[in-house]
Amino acid sequence: MAMLYFVLVPVFLYGYTIAKRVLDIRIVKMDGSNVGLWTMVLREVLGGFLYTITFGIALIVSAFMVGLRRDKRGIHDLIAGTYVTHDRPEHWKQDSKL
Repeated sequence: MAMLYFVLVPVFLYGYTIAKRVLDIRIVKMDGSNVGLWTMVLREVLGGFLYTITFGIALIVSAFMVGLRRDKRGIHDLIAGTYVTHDRPEHWKQDSKL
């Protein structure tokens, strides 16, 4: 059930999960567009599978990557072509100008 949450909720909520919304961060594709179902499957399912088959070693490496890389992307982001940003969805920016 948790995997469905992490795959589906960002697709419908512009890259946000509940925790990401609280922290005002969201997942987007490298071109800045919203994530889709296939992108989130790659990020969460394939990334999670990689972390599992390496007995967590890839997860530790990914944590170091997020901490040390200039772009703050982990292995799951590299697999899916995503990154985490503080930028709001484009239509939210337009609404706030009114």
